[in-house]
Amino acid sequence: MFASRPAALFLPILLLLTTVNALHFYLDANEKRCFIEEIPSDTMVEGHYRALEWSEKTQEYVLEPDLGIIVDVEEMETSHSVVKTRGPPDSRFTFTSHESGDHLICLSTNYTSWWSSTHIKLYLDIIVGSTKPDIERDRSHVSELAGKVRDLNQKLEDVRREQQYQREREADFRDLSEATNSKAVWYSLMQIMVLVLTCTWQLKHLKRFFQERT
Repeated sequence: MFASRPAALFLPILLLLTTVNALHFYLDANEKRCFIEEIPSDTMVEGHYRALEWSEKTQEYVLEPDLGIIVDVEEMETSHSVVKTRGPPDSRFTFTSHESGDHLICLSTNYTSWWSSTHIKLYLDIIVGSTKPDIERDRSHVSELAGKVRDLNQKLEDVRREQQYQREREADFRDLSEATNSKAVWYSLMQIMVLVLTCTWQLKHLKRFFQERT
């Protein structure tokens, strides 16, 4: 009974670690809108979008069944395509990152006519580090406490992956700094050697000049 109280206290704090990005924007029928999201490796990302099309008849944005949304996600460093799917105007997409780093998330419509003047209002929610699926199905077989413990373990795993990703970035930055400092040292030594050789040559030249004069 007392052992469950720390988990209950820390669970609301860890739930805040899930990154939720909610926004809405406008785009034309032939326009593609892209966003960059920095994601650790082996992290689940869930997105929910809702696209509304401008209706000249009603003078408002409405849900049009013929409208389709194309979602394209790729890793920017490797250009590897993670997700490329087409869905209805109100739908979801999920994927799990394979490598840590920046991911390019692009959305466009299925309207391909260059003469189309359709305007779209698109709502987008992106959740980075969401819990694994099938939790609702499992809750029918486990107690409420077991479900909270599982959620807590998932959040701790997300924290561990985020810390690992930050350590990798720090290591890359340290290697880059050491390489830059090493090049700067060698460049300074080369400058000193050139100056020494130049001074030596000038001294020999002056000595030979005065010897010839005498």
